[in-house]
Amino acid sequence: MNKIITSSLIVLLPLVAMAKKPVVYEKATKVCPAYNNMKHTTNANNIKLEVGKEYRILQKSKGQILTLVEGERIAQRWVDEACFSEMKIAEKSSPSKKVIADKKTSSDTKALASKSTEGDKYPAFSKSKSKQNLLALSWQNAFCQTHQYKKECKSMTKKDFAASHFVLHGLWPQPRNNQYCNVSKKEVGKDKNKQWNRLENLDLNKTVRSELAVLMPGYSSNLHKHEWVKHGSCYGTTENAYYADAMNMLTQFNDSEVGAFFEKNIAKVVYLKDIRSEFEKSFGKGSGDHLTMNCKKGLITELWVHLGSDEENLKALLKKGETPKSRCVKGRIDAVGF
Repeated sequence: MNKIITSSLIVLLPLVAMAKKPVVYEKATKVCPAYNNMKHTTNANNIKLEVGKEYRILQKSKGQILTLVEGERIAQRWVDEACFSEMKIAEKSSPSKKVIADKKTSSDTKALASKSTEGDKYPAFSKSKSKQNLLALSWQNAFCQTHQYKKECKSMTKKDFAASHFVLHGLWPQPRNNQYCNVSKKEVGKDKNKQWNRLENLDLNKTVRSELAVLMPGYSSNLHKHEWVKHGSCYGTTENAYYADAMNMLTQFNDSEVGAFFEKNIAKVVYLKDIRSEFEKSFGKGSGDHLTMNCKKGLITELWVHLGSDEENLKALLKKGETPKSRCVKGRIDAVGF
């Protein structure tokens, strides 16, 4: 008899303990993607939390929350803690409402650059605009040779813009240690651990976002988030203005003699001195000294343009830039494909 009672208690005690555990619901304060796993690599059916809607909180772990999205086949989803707490934090720090950046309708990148700050009320991370900047432009075909696992490389074809043009890697305020301006330790940690998909979403307007998806193929791998957190935060403008400036510079570069030279010489070995000569045809005598080249395994991977600031015209920006030595003096212009 005693054995039976003891056995019953063993079964009942956990059930009693479970019954006493409170059911917790919290309102989402932010639109967030809800992932199937903690690594945030899969989001079946592209589920997102809705602002103001209550969700059951199942577990909290390492800055993330396991919540229940009722009605979904895979209902248990992982989201960042900020999805439930950001609004509360904002209310404590500032009584004013967050003003959404103006949405631009122009598809002209150059025009976008000049108008990008109109009505854009998001505060810049850096107090002043950087005086010296480095525009890093990638030759995507060469980049993909050593990064074949990247989303943007797996899907790349000869018809893509990146197959025959330079694309945006980043715009880096100088000196190089000018990084992570007023960025939280939590965000810096995510970035340094290459958890770019977990970085906060940027407040980019539709036009900038659509242009960036083409001119920065790494956008699909969240490169734009990484570049903003590490470098853009020190540029001295909003996210929209930062990327509009960078895309404006890139467009001017691709429209130059250098852009035509690379497209014409795909699969050939070229020399930096010839690239600089072509560069000077578009931007004036001496401008080639502001251009440096990076290579890997004999392939040209990037061109770096050393610039000043406070100008929209690339020719004017070059006059204020530095003239460092180049890491590479010759290389092959890679064609698309592995």
